[in-house]
Formats: sequence, structure tokens, C-alpha cells
Amino acid sequence: MHPSLLPLLSLLLIKSCEVAQCLYDRMQILAFNHLNFMNPAENEKLSSEKSLEAMWQFSQTYAKRTGTYFCAEPSVTAVVIEGLAKNKDDLGAPLCPCRHYEDKKAEVHATFWNCPCVPMRERKECHCMLFLTPDNEFAGDKQEISLEEIKSARENMA
Repeated sequence: MHPSLLPLLSLLLIKSCEVAQCLYDRMQILAFNHLNFMNPAENEKLSSEKSLEAMWQFSQTYAKRTGTYFCAEPSVTAVVIEGLAKNKDDLGAPLCPCRHYEDKKAEVHATFWNCPCVPMRERKECHCMLFLTPDNEFAGDKQEISLEEIKSARENMA
């Protein structure tokens, strides 16, 4: 192999590892959320229709207002919106569902991770992959999702 190809190959290897790690992280988050939503001791039900519709409307409006897009995989979007709605019901605020908190109520009062969180508002960085910039490799081309898609994904969580 020609030595001048080594930097290019190194860059490609690093990029593929970053993508693989990102996908792995997202799968872990979704698995955690699924278990967290379905933990009978903590959550006996899914979100209310009222909160689900509120978070659905908010997500679409916010994506359009900020020029961001939902994940190319609609189930990611649906699970995150359900998580926001569930936290709105349980905690009174749409606390980011993609993080682990020692004390969720304290986090709600701190407001840093209430959606849209500070990193999203300041830098357009959404840990949940709900609001993605167009240059993000996981971004889809949609700023809307049907309520039926969300409810279908929610039924699969039960």
C-alpha cells in the first residue's frame, strides 16, 4: 500500500467507528427508554392523549421553526415524543427522556434538560435525535410525523 493512502484510510476508519458508536449509543438509549416506560413499579401506563398531542404539536412546530428535521427512522422520533409526553404527565414538564437522572423532579426544576434543552437551544444539539440539523447523517427529510405513527410505535412498546 502506498504511504500517502494511510491518512485517508485512518480517517475512514475513525469515521466508521464514530458512526458505529453513535448507532450503538442510540440503540442503548432506546432500549433504556423502552424498559423505563414499561417498568410497572414506576410507570403503569403510557402518556395521556392530551400530553401526547401537545408534544406531537410542539415537536413539529419546533422542528419547522429551527430548521431541524426528525430522524430518518420514524420510530426514534415516535419513542422520543412519547417519552416527552410521559414525563410531562409524570413530572409536569417535558424532561429529556434520553438521559438517566438520579432525581427527575430536581432536574425538572433545574430546567436544563427540559425540552428543548439548553444544548438544543444554544447549539442545535439534540441528544435524543429528535431535532437534527440537515447535515446530520441520521436526519431525515421530514419535520412532521403523524399521530398514528407515534401511537403505532407506542403500542409496540407495551
